[in-house]
Amino acid sequence: MELWIGLRYTRAKRRNHFISFISLVSMLGIAVGVMALIVVLSVMNGFERELRARILGMASHATISAFEGGLPGWQALAEKARANSEIEAVAPYVQGEAMLRMSGALSGTLIRGVLPEAENTVSAVGAHMKEGRLEDLMAGEYRIVLGSEIARALGVRRGDKVDLMIPQASVTPAGVLPRFRRFTVSGTFEIGMYEFDRGLVLIHLADAQALYRLGDGVTGVRLKLHDLFRAPRVARDIADSLDGLYYVSDWTRQHANFFRAVRTEKMVMFIILSLIVGVAAFNIVSTLVMAVQDKQADIAILRTLGSSPRSILWIFMVQGSLIGVVGTALGVLLGVLLALNVETLVPLLEALTGNEFLSPDVYYISDLPSELKLSDVVRISLLSLSLGLLSTIYPALRAARLQPAEALRYE
Repeated sequence: MELWIGLRYTRAKRRNHFISFISLVSMLGIAVGVMALIVVLSVMNGFERELRARILGMASHATISAFEGGLPGWQALAEKARANSEIEAVAPYVQGEAMLRMSGALSGTLIRGVLPEAENTVSAVGAHMKEGRLEDLMAGEYRIVLGSEIARALGVRRGDKVDLMIPQASVTPAGVLPRFRRFTVSGTFEIGMYEFDRGLVLIHLADAQALYRLGDGVTGVRLKLHDLFRAPRVARDIADSLDGLYYVSDWTRQHANFFRAVRTEKMVMFIILSLIVGVAAFNIVSTLVMAVQDKQADIAILRTLGSSPRSILWIFMVQGSLIGVVGTALGVLLGVLLALNVETLVPLLEALTGNEFLSPDVYYISDLPSELKLSDVVRISLLSLSLGLLSTIYPALRAARLQPAEALRYE
């Protein structure tokens, strides 16, 4: 009986349509809040996924390097790392800062010397080549692969010559000069992350060793794991197994600030957008308080006919909960639909407005990704339903405590 009467009371009497209007506004408010929460958290999840994929596509899950200078005998170190069942691939690298010069244009960059075949096993750069192939880097040929943004800044194309200068001095008859070498551009890559596209160039490992005068040494060894989320534990295990002084690091240390910032932003956005649902739930309190006032005579009649205070309580809790359930369901439906189509809708809006929402020279990621997670939908739905249920308690208790004689005094 309580359920039937509560559903019937959801619509106010004809003489008081204002209560029905407030109920509709409360439903829509909850729906908008739930929809916004789902869409925003899905976009934040997408950013985190893309950030992790693009950073780890060029960085490494873990690295082994010397505390100072080069790392001689890296082959034995690589073999020892491969003995760990968690390691999928190993690749040496030489890394340092450099300056590129082309027709008077200068640009600072990070230079990385790699073995093309091994590099393709630990990074995704080979799959993101715009021009040429990573395998075009050959020892002794002094070829270079540039990020797309730095190539655009210097105005170079495949086949052009660029001067690479490093902050190490060479003594010549003309005095102390920075060491430099002329390289031929053999290709360009585009990761889609400005940090790498603008600030990284690749050369062959042997050329980097000759340029930095490392002999057979390298800066370190890059490791790719089967499960990147086990990187901290694997890094500790490898560090314990190595003899000598080595620096073993993993991606959670090297890029911790990026992912910590994303998690913090997700938490803050969740709290802020939850206030929308909270305001809508507060409207449910207003709606039910007015409904109780409007239904005083009905409550008195029900009490006179034998209904208990608990029955009256449940009647108005059903009425308020229905607003929360309908609003939540509508919000989940709209939120899921938008979250699944964000990557399609944003380019359409950019084309219609003529504005680029995420400029690649400002943001790490220039598109708007989305990743819908069931756990987020469930958490948001439970929050909305809980707030909707809690908002019914005070008005329902007020209705249950109403005395029949007091309600019928002026009828």
